[in-house]
Amino acid sequence: MAEVALGTGGAPARPRRRHVGWVPYALLAPGLLWLLVFFAAPMFTLGSQSLQEGNVFDGYVFTGNVSVYADALQKYWPHLLRSVGYAGAATVFALLLAYPLAYVIAQKAGRFQNLMLVLVVAPFFTSFLIRTLAWRTILSDTGPVTELAQRLHITDLLQAANLINNDTLLSSKFAVIAGLTYNFLPFMILPLYASLDRLDHRLVEAAEDLYASPFQAFRHVTWPMSLPGVVAGTLLTFIPAAGDYINSRLLGNTQTIMIGQVIDTQFLRVLDYPLAAALSFVLLLLILALVTTYVRRAGTEELV
Repeated sequence: MAEVALGTGGAPARPRRRHVGWVPYALLAPGLLWLLVFFAAPMFTLGSQSLQEGNVFDGYVFTGNVSVYADALQKYWPHLLRSVGYAGAATVFALLLAYPLAYVIAQKAGRFQNLMLVLVVAPFFTSFLIRTLAWRTILSDTGPVTELAQRLHITDLLQAANLINNDTLLSSKFAVIAGLTYNFLPFMILPLYASLDRLDHRLVEAAEDLYASPFQAFRHVTWPMSLPGVVAGTLLTFIPAAGDYINSRLLGNTQTIMIGQVIDTQFLRVLDYPLAAALSFVLLLLILALVTTYVRRAGTEELV
């Protein structure tokens, strides 16, 4: 048995506290400096800019004008809801596509696992803009995808769902959601793969030994253990998709404008900086509220 150091009177001696000094703070300093320079300072600048009045020619003056937030919500609330709706739909479709693919890569790929992972991340080697422009060619009116969709009457179903306005796929809600789903799909696959790769297959076999069907084993074993990956993937997909404006600009029409496109227009074309800054803050708070509610309902201890 290990000997226990005894103190005065035969009582066990208290362990000595190590003096850590300034080392932990020095290790935290680079990260804190990064957050201060690239997050806190820009947020403070954006917030103060939203409370200014004036114009780009005569200059802006800080007046504390909070009515700009009410004006922003009153005028552009449909674009906010549209952005949340498109991002939510893209997140759901990405999850449906990514989950079986991530499962195959993690559990069934074998020696081809690394190759399949490379294929998943390969689109990142191409510009986001180029990938989105490629979808204009894929969904063009004279392309094979549109022709096949028309022959199979898929366009009729999409039209009934109010995702397209006619027999063409481009310049529609469908095209914007498809572009968002494709562009952010790797952000869904990789966290799912990380969770499913850690899955102990012996637990699934144990469930099957207890006469669980494949669906029951998936529902009670595989799905709960992959929830951290599901939550992380949905967050990494939804958050950037809600603020995206490239897909709505290149693949949509005047009826599919998202809030990111409005902010871009207000900043760079209209030059109404206070309104653009206010819209940015409203979008930030909306996403923060939705993400906080979602994470709390998901109840995953690894992310809360």
